[in-house]
Amino acid sequence: MAELTNLLNFKNIRHFNFGLLILVISMLAMTILPLPPFILDLLFSFNISLSLIILMVCIYVSRPLEFSIFPTILLVTTLLRLTLNIASTRVVLLHGHTGPSAAGEVIRAFGEVVIGGNFIVGMIVFAILMIINFVVVTKGAGRVSEVSARFTLDAMPGKQMSIDADLNAGVISQEEAKKRRLEVTQEADFYGSMDGASKFVRGDAIAGLLILFINLIGGIIIAVFQHHMAFSMAVKNFSLLTIGDGLVAQIPSLLMSISAAIMVTRVNNEQDISQQTISQLFSDPKPLMISSAILFILALIPSMPHFPFMVLASISAGFSYLVYLKKAAPRLHASGVSKNQKSKEVMRKPDNVELDWDEVVSSDRIALEIGYGLISLVGVNKDGLLINRIKAIRKKLSHDLGFLIPTVHVKDNLNIPANHYRIFLKNVVVSEAEVHPDMNLAINPGHIKHILSGIQCKDPTFGLDAYWIPANQRDYAHGLGYTVVDASTVIATHLNHIIRTSASHLLGYDEVQQLLNKLSATTPKLVETLTSGTQAVPLNIIVTVLQRLLQSDIPIIDMRTIAEKMIDAWSKSKDIEHLIESVRISLKHLIIYSLCSNKKEVPVAVLDNDLAQILHKSIQQNHDAGDRMVILEPTLTERIYSRLLEYVQRCEIESIPAIMLVTSELRGLLEKLFKPGIPNVHFLSHSEIPDDRQLNVIAKIG
Repeated sequence: MAELTNLLNFKNIRHFNFGLLILVISMLAMTILPLPPFILDLLFSFNISLSLIILMVCIYVSRPLEFSIFPTILLVTTLLRLTLNIASTRVVLLHGHTGPSAAGEVIRAFGEVVIGGNFIVGMIVFAILMIINFVVVTKGAGRVSEVSARFTLDAMPGKQMSIDADLNAGVISQEEAKKRRLEVTQEADFYGSMDGASKFVRGDAIAGLLILFINLIGGIIIAVFQHHMAFSMAVKNFSLLTIGDGLVAQIPSLLMSISAAIMVTRVNNEQDISQQTISQLFSDPKPLMISSAILFILALIPSMPHFPFMVLASISAGFSYLVYLKKAAPRLHASGVSKNQKSKEVMRKPDNVELDWDEVVSSDRIALEIGYGLISLVGVNKDGLLINRIKAIRKKLSHDLGFLIPTVHVKDNLNIPANHYRIFLKNVVVSEAEVHPDMNLAINPGHIKHILSGIQCKDPTFGLDAYWIPANQRDYAHGLGYTVVDASTVIATHLNHIIRTSASHLLGYDEVQQLLNKLSATTPKLVETLTSGTQAVPLNIIVTVLQRLLQSDIPIIDMRTIAEKMIDAWSKSKDIEHLIESVRISLKHLIIYSLCSNKKEVPVAVLDNDLAQILHKSIQQNHDAGDRMVILEPTLTERIYSRLLEYVQRCEIESIPAIMLVTSELRGLLEKLFKPGIPNVHFLSHSEIPDDRQLNVIAKIG
């Protein structure tokens, strides 16, 4: 039993990949070698069974890409039918004069049983099958394949940009991005292959018609002139054989045409066709009730058949009532729960109860407040798409930044507009915007001149020009190069940006203590030296250093290196600025890797010599705060800010990090002065560049 299970394991199918080769060789052999009727019966039965299996698979797959081998299978089955036609034609023409069973029992059954032994009826049935297959199914599927292939290829650049946007926003991981890019490529290949494969089905239908007439005329000629049969007997005998042969081939051909049509006309969904039909066709009781009323009226007309219409009217009314009850149940349940909760609250909180600390509302570190129009994005049980995206954001940011991002508290607020949302940080509104849950946001990357028909707006996260467009214009906007995202992605991207840029405000004493506890599990002596003893670093200093690293977009994932360097630097100097610079230098490999990955060249901008001298001379000691600062004229500060902004915009267009390389004395001062207004610029000192990286000066700020 174990050996059988191992044999049937799908992982072992690759050991039998020569099966397709055997099938192709067998088909070539059928065109050359004569086959006995018994073998023809088996092959025709196999052909019909295979077509039925493929049709069932097409019906029950959730997405077309789950059956991506379908175009190849379509070609192989078409060749199989054609070679069977050749083999059966040989048998029919050679032995057809002996009787209806000359070409096997399958052809005889279709010639006698299916069409009742009447070749005129057989011709009509065959003609109807040809019209259905060739004119209706095959032609329609071919047209849909052409349009799908064109729109899929046109939408590829937009889909790739959407994946990059989700990756940069932290909505998806690197592995998920690779998976989605592969799916986009596979989807384009699939619909391109289906466009070509539909031509095989069309040609197969034409070949079936031609083979029918060739067999019929050729068989009659052979029977009359070679076997000296009566003309009427020859017509009857070979008509039944030929039509039986044609029907045996056309029925699998029609099944494959229907399979191809199903594959190209279905929409990508996580449900199969049966589930989609039930959820979409029978989700509203109104059409069923109206249909029931119309059927009932038809049943009352005297000349109409009463029984079938009354039965169907009753069934439609019953289904309509069941659907109504199913839709009304959640509302009734929610209403009952709400009333119970309100009554319990009234009973639990009488007016004469004294106030206590429970009445004081505790502040949330991060909170998302939504209008009632966006509740559908959250879901009744907080299992909606937006909640899942927020969970993914917390997971990715916790992994990237090095500490656990606090839980995002999502709550509704009836006092704000229906489609508005607010992002709170420590009970302070840091950003708010409006989204349309039933529309998509098409974001202009900056170079697209074509205007869309929709609601013009700005992207809430980065302030780019955008349009809110209907869902049916998504592929069109993708084809123009717009990045198109839904409302939940807009909110999630905005929230991701706020959390990432405000990470230093989310790291407190409790989070730092958790990091130290985690580090103590692997290196207890290191944590003991860091937090106790004569040279111990105070906890408030550790928190400040980690917060300053996060302010500079430096992740704190390498806590071991940070702890080791803090112990060493704090023992030599109690200056916190010196401590921070020492820790940054120890993390230089991590800093450059987080910005430039494995690239050997580091693109940087440097200061002009004159400007560098001016800035160095402008450094003054701030006696009130106990640190240093740069004192510049407002006009000079504004001009430097403008040059930095131009440099950052250029780097964004070229998809490279905006790194400003300065001296160690200026790095912290310039970062404190300019980074709050330009968060995408990274100030690094020369000592923070690893020796194995090469500098590439791409700009000079003067």
